Amino acid sequence: MLSLWIPQGLTADADRGQTLTQTCIACHGADGNSIAGSFPSIAGQNERYLLKQLREIKSGARAALLMVGQLDSMSDQDLADMAAYYASQTASGGGAAKADLVEVGETIYRAGIARKGIAACSSCHGPDGSGNDSAIFPALSGQWPEYTTAQLKAFRSEARANDGDAKMMRSIALDMSDKEMEAVASFLYGLR
Repeated sequence: MLSLWIPQGLTADADRGQTLTQTCIACHGADGNSIAGSFPSIAGQNERYLLKQLREIKSGARAALLMVGQLDSMSDQDLADMAAYYASQTASGGGAAKADLVEVGETIYRAGIARKGIAACSSCHGPDGSGNDSAIFPALSGQWPEYTTAQLKAFRSEARANDGDAKMMRSIALDMSDKEMEAVASFLYGLR
């Protein structure tokens, strides 16, 4: 299945990827663990998901204003190598979640919101938030709550629309309140 995302004959090289990520350090940290909630921590993220996002940011299919131009000169091999490097790193993110939001966030993450027809987040992103690399669903555990909330809001407004023809994330986010988004994000930040 990986051949659907990495062209035949292309083998990702994490060591080479590290050398290509020097300009990424300012936002994503030296090893992919960002130090600010406005930038995602990408260390330990699923490789196929990272490659998909890099390709879509480069092509413009995913809007990421701070990334504009950063990937323009990168080849598909470069993107694959960068994805392999970040996927090979250890995520150190996560921390104390907002206690008043955790219980609600955990309920939404594990059971969904039945009255709104929202499925459990864990059905795609896993019970521990590690995602599903073969299905290209991202790991979410330990991610900055500011970033997670911003992405959910972007899906809701359709400013982010790279979730495929099924519009899975856009459909889910459309029916979530800001408070529900913040609760899930807070729970995920503390999930390990």
